[in-house]
Order: sequence, then structure tokens, then C-alpha cells
Amino acid sequence: MAIDESKYTPFQHFLLNLLSLLTLIPVAPFINRYIPTLVIAGWHLDLFVSILIAFLMTRLLFWVFRPLIVPAFLLVCGVLVYNHFTDNYTFRNVLNDYTSMVQGNWGAKDNKQLDILSFYPRRVESYRDKTVRGIREKINFQDSVVRNFSVQHSLADFDEYFPKYGKIVRFLSLFRYINTNFKYVLDSQRDEYFATPMETIRNGLGGDCDDHSLLMTSCLQSIGARTRIVLIKGHAYPELYCGSKEDFEIMKQAIITLFPKPPVKQLYYHEMKGEYWINLDYTARHPGGPYMNDQVYALIEL
Repeated sequence: MAIDESKYTPFQHFLLNLLSLLTLIPVAPFINRYIPTLVIAGWHLDLFVSILIAFLMTRLLFWVFRPLIVPAFLLVCGVLVYNHFTDNYTFRNVLNDYTSMVQGNWGAKDNKQLDILSFYPRRVESYRDKTVRGIREKINFQDSVVRNFSVQHSLADFDEYFPKYGKIVRFLSLFRYINTNFKYVLDSQRDEYFATPMETIRNGLGGDCDDHSLLMTSCLQSIGARTRIVLIKGHAYPELYCGSKEDFEIMKQAIITLFPKPPVKQLYYHEMKGEYWINLDYTARHPGGPYMNDQVYALIEL
């Protein structure tokens, strides 16, 4: 049971309560350093919780024996003085913590700026994001120029193998025409330009790797194929979806049969979760030619 302290004079009560407050003030932010951040409805409340804990501690001292607040106050002051000379938690830190609490709850307001990020988010995209977006915007397999071009050249070769391989021969005939006639032309050194498939057709099948990829994927998509564009370090190339393992084996045999010179010694492909894709790069003599490198950083499926 607490000792009866009614014998203390009003001045002594005032002094002990003042020391209690002066003890609480530096102890609360010190405690706050060891409790998790507490934010409710935008209010930072962890320091308020620390003040409550420190208040209960001082009240406990009062309940046990009120004069204990004197050595407690001296101990706190001694620790802060010692910390001042050892570059630890000092009076300046106490002031800074209280200032931060006030600034965080009342001084700093949320103010969304209507800046370039709000109005033009594309201007702050990464190079990869810009490349992916630029390519996606130029893919077009529904245009009549693309469709007519694709149908015409899908019928140019291998028609005698249609009864055996079906639609595959249409895809491979179109691949053969594009890769046989495509001519590499550099973009401006200043800007990356993504040509639509219609532009590449009208320009006589000239362009760089992304132009070839856009042309190949769009043309194949226009006659029912499933394609994607793969972005790797310094390059882009198209891929054709084969299907399952069994479908891939049929595609493999068709390529070996229809592209005999030079003989196909190895077929390069990607496989994930049972889905097979083969390389249709302009650098390849046949579908499934070697990849330039394996540093893939984006897949653009149509």
C-alpha cells in the first residue's frame, strides 16, 4: 500500500509534480524510439502512446513513494548529459522528436502536385517501358494492307505440303518471304522510331529489328497465328507460338522439311508451362534459328 503523503505542503506537491513533468518530457520520446510506428487515419500516434506510457510510469512512482521522482529526474538528466558527450540521445534529440510530431500531424499537409507525372506519365517512363509501349502502339494486324500482303505471300510457297501440315505452311511461307526480302536499315542515332507494319511494307521491307518484329508478328497474326515480340539486350525479335510438345514436334518436322538448305541441325525455342515458342528473327535462315543472347527483359504478346 502506498505511503500516506498528505503531509507534503502545497509547494512540495507543486515541485514534485513539476519534476514529474520534466522527467516525462524526455522519457517519452526515448521510449518512442523502441515502439513501432502507429498511424491511424493519417495521424502519427506513436509518440502520444509513448507519452502515455511515460505518464503512467511517473504516476506509479508517485503511488509508491512520491519523493522517488527526484532521483528519477536526476537520473534522466544525468543520462542526457552523459549522452551529450558521447553523441547519443541528447536534449536536442528530445526537442527534434517533439518538433517532428507536431510537424507530422499539423505542419506537413498532403499536397498532390499537378506536375509532369500527373499529366504526362509517359515522360518519366523507363527506357524499357517506353520501348514496350512504343511497340505495342504500332502493332496492327487488322489493317487491310497488312492482311492482303500476308495472304498473298502465305500462298507463295509450300502449297503442296498443305494437306500434311495445314496452316503451318501458310505461316512458314510468309516467314520465308519476309525474311528473304527484309533489308536492315538503321534508325536515327538520336531517336528510336517504330514503324507500323504498313509503313514497312510500303517502304519495301526495310527497317531495323523492331520494325521487322512488328511486321512479322502483325502479318502472322493477320492470318491466324499467335505471336509475341521478345526484347533482349540491344535487340528485339518475333516468336511464333507452336503449341504443346506434340504441336512443336510437328512444327519442327515441317521446318526441317521445308527449309532443307542448309540442313536444320538445331532448332531454338522457348518453353514454359508446356507452351512452345520458336524464334523468327531476321538473322535466322529458318524458323527456330539461334538467339542473339538470352538476356530477355520483356515479352510483348499480341
